Amino acid sequence: MTSTVNPRAAATETGVQRATIAEMLLDRVGDDRLGLRTRERDWTWDAVVRESAARGELARALRVDGPFHIGILLDNVPDFLFWLGGAALAGATVVGINPTRGAAELEAEIRYVDCQLIVTDTAGMAKLRGLDLGLDEDRFLLIDDPDYAARLERVEPAIADGVGEDSLFLLLFTSGTTGRSKAVKCSQGRLSRLAYANTAKYGHHRDDVDYCCMPLFHGNALMALWAPALANGATVCLTRKFSASGFLPDVKFFGATFFTYVGKALAYLMATPEQPDDADNRLERGFGTEASPEDKAEFVRRFGAVLYEGYGSSEGAGSVRLDPQAPEGALGRPAHAGIAVVNPDTLEECARAVLDEHGRVLNPDEAIGEMINKEGARAFEGYYKNDVADAERIRNGWYWTGDLGYVDEAGFIYFAGRKGDWIRVDGENTSALMIERVLRRHPKVVSTGVYAVPDPRSGDQVMAAIEVESLAGFDPVEFAEFLTGQADLGSKAAPRFVRVSTNLPVTGSNKVLKRELQAQRWHTTEPVYRWVGRGAPEYTAMSADDKAALDREFAAHGRQRLLSV
Repeated sequence: MTSTVNPRAAATETGVQRATIAEMLLDRVGDDRLGLRTRERDWTWDAVVRESAARGELARALRVDGPFHIGILLDNVPDFLFWLGGAALAGATVVGINPTRGAAELEAEIRYVDCQLIVTDTAGMAKLRGLDLGLDEDRFLLIDDPDYAARLERVEPAIADGVGEDSLFLLLFTSGTTGRSKAVKCSQGRLSRLAYANTAKYGHHRDDVDYCCMPLFHGNALMALWAPALANGATVCLTRKFSASGFLPDVKFFGATFFTYVGKALAYLMATPEQPDDADNRLERGFGTEASPEDKAEFVRRFGAVLYEGYGSSEGAGSVRLDPQAPEGALGRPAHAGIAVVNPDTLEECARAVLDEHGRVLNPDEAIGEMINKEGARAFEGYYKNDVADAERIRNGWYWTGDLGYVDEAGFIYFAGRKGDWIRVDGENTSALMIERVLRRHPKVVSTGVYAVPDPRSGDQVMAAIEVESLAGFDPVEFAEFLTGQADLGSKAAPRFVRVSTNLPVTGSNKVLKRELQAQRWHTTEPVYRWVGRGAPEYTAMSADDKAALDREFAAHGRQRLLSV
């Protein structure tokens, strides 16, 4: 490594904005502020950069022909951050590997992204052993191996030749909640720009103590927390995994001022018993996505911090401008004139949404469409080895988010779910996300996923999977009465099937794995309740005979093919 930059010329101190993550790291050489903390140990920023440089040098020594891609299969441990920094300095690409994947998915994903080196630990290696990854034994580094520390050569931090803002830095797998995951490309330049943009948007500053409880293989933690912390020289505090019961003790232990979340994690947190000292903490702000308005309001009441509910994805960001006047449920206002909601068939902008007193969209067919960015084609860096998916994202010169949304008459923009969450019942479109928000109000529902299942005659029916603490505590009569009392739940939106679980399947980033639930439909050992008929919901537990009879009904109407999709 040969290139260097002026130490400590950080954006927060001189106004300089670096073009690469590597340069931002060298700004931290000599910085004695705490850069990384765990429950067991602390590192200054200078120490973080030197640990990173040692790993970058090891990666360069082990490099072979082919893409310089390093897979990391670890929990949120210090070595994950050190390897991020090392890869940036060495010009390598980090592939965050999701430990919740099954064996077949792990094998396919690792081979797909051309990893030439895997950094893991003994637990991670147990998941990989026996898989056909196309890698020899010496291609695996175990951070808990006794020889690992001895292989880390201490070198003066520097940037490898050829590293620039176009250098591919991350391959981020999409969550895969509704389909097969894709690997999103993110360059050093893009992540650097996001670090400064998110600093301005969410008020990051050098005195922040950033609690990282979301997984480091996901864009949420990297783009909204780690990169801004690096840009500002704030402190990053790691916990191995998110824990609802461990959240407040960690926040208090570290003196955290900022954290990130996803909706399901926040739901778990709000399901914990309230304590009289919940608000006795230093939290100022949190950033996340897809939390229910009720959970957000309850969090603010209990913990006293402001929550910024954002919108974005690993592929693209910056679609929304925050507005303190935004009504409940709104994301804010479109960030610029190129952000629009359009009908994908006509390419015309959708009509403004007319909302009733409950915030329910009265004209969904005309108002709800796909959110696009007419200027986003320049920012989208593409998927790794997936031209078909690239073409799906960029059409008509626009960036298509794959997400549904609507804009109200006052110009506020709302998220209405993923495109795959659009359920058509009796010729009318219904948003799964909006139904989920209603179900989350029930005091016993910890989490939920809503999805379409085929109707035996035509179209779709709505099925909901709900997570509760105890199956014995679920009362289908009370649940039906609750739904009847929700004025903003349309007659077509009330679930026809309700699956009750104490542990819904989730992705590594704590999003409900709807595609798995959707594939199983009512064929599960968990209790499933069905409502047949009109009028108010009335749920009856499905027996094995009931399920078989429903399957035969599909066959009678020539739709049995839908049961194998």
